[in-house]
Amino acid sequence: MFSTPEQFSAATKSAFESQFLMMSTLTQKAFAGVEKLVELNLSVARSAMDESSQTIKTLASAKSPQEFFSLSTAQSKPGSEKAMAYVRGVASIASEVQAEITKITESQVADAKRNAATLMDEMSRAAPAGSENMVAMFKTALGNANAGYEKATASTKQVVAKIESNMDEAMKTVAVVAEKSTTLPATKK
Repeated sequence: MFSTPEQFSAATKSAFESQFLMMSTLTQKAFAGVEKLVELNLSVARSAMDESSQTIKTLASAKSPQEFFSLSTAQSKPGSEKAMAYVRGVASIASEVQAEITKITESQVADAKRNAATLMDEMSRAAPAGSENMVAMFKTALGNANAGYEKATASTKQVVAKIESNMDEAMKTVAVVAEKSTTLPATKK
């Protein structure tokens, strides 16, 4: 079907190199995302330690139980806001990494589809007489693989959209709960 074994070898080598490049790039993007998460966590940990020390000093300076609870309530609201900011930061990093990985994958798959189509055209032209059924079978298999990929891509995009929607709803719910928990009822005297 190929006019020379070198064509097949070159096509195979190109496919492997393309796959290796894609996996290398995806790995780099994943590590970059992990680095951002580590930086965020270190920043939050440093900030939390500093704020905890200050909060303890502030609460220790309370002169009465009412003042202690008042100071405690005042300290809890910024904490819940910071927790929400942390969740937003994690969601932002995850979304960014997901978008980059999707972009890279779609680009590589588009290249692979073009290369496969080109290879099929070359096979069709170089095929000996009587092999039309075999070429048609390969073209059908390639078409089915492409259709499967398109369905998988569409499903993945739907799942990612649903996850992002659920994350937004969860963050709204957490914000409402955090707001309610920082509002203490008036104490009776």
